Amino acid sequence: MTNKVAIITGASQGIGAGLTNAFLAEGYSVVATSRNVSQSREITESDRLARVDGDIGDPETAKRVVETAIARFGSIDALVNNAGIFFTKPFVDYTAEDYRQLSATNIEGFLHTTQLVIKQMLSQKRGGSIVSITTPLADRPIAGMNASVAMLTKGGINAISKNIAMEYARDGIRVNVVAPGVVDTPLHKDNPRDFLNTLSPMHSISSVAEIADAVLFLTRAPRITGEVLNVDGGAHLGKW
Repeated sequence: MTNKVAIITGASQGIGAGLTNAFLAEGYSVVATSRNVSQSREITESDRLARVDGDIGDPETAKRVVETAIARFGSIDALVNNAGIFFTKPFVDYTAEDYRQLSATNIEGFLHTTQLVIKQMLSQKRGGSIVSITTPLADRPIAGMNASVAMLTKGGINAISKNIAMEYARDGIRVNVVAPGVVDTPLHKDNPRDFLNTLSPMHSISSVAEIADAVLFLTRAPRITGEVLNVDGGAHLGKW
């Protein structure tokens, strides 16, 4: 994979750091971004790594990230929209500010970065890959997990990804989604494993490496576009 260049958002910890390390291990040059990615100790140091601090909801962050990729590595071949926030509330308790926070990171962050990356890919005339991280909850709600407004934003990424995939298919730009279930990250360090295991029919949760494997697969799969790949132990299948 020499000379391939990837941008990864939300890269400082958890899934994002795992994605950054996985792409570096596969030989990619990587531009990693998050609010405090320059301080992250979870990312492997490399001369093929550039870090850009910034709020992904700010269009200036997307501009700096893309400019860094071009200046440092010369091109952009892949984008992973991993940055996202998630919190649950009863629908009637979500506030306008809650929506603004969710939309700024989950939707506007996707929009600003993806638009600039696609413009660059079109100018390069050799296609490329965009993979975004969402959740099976967008299409398969779970009783008691009240995430309606959060899913308004995540489900929007599923929808726009399919439309962008169709729009740029003839340009060789593939657009896909990975939808993880529960993943073994510090986010769940205080949740009992026995309980987490009950959230899928396979009675287990995913590792960060398994999510990275799915993203790398879609990044390299030349004939797959417009897909939502659920990595959730079968939870999207329904009741078990």
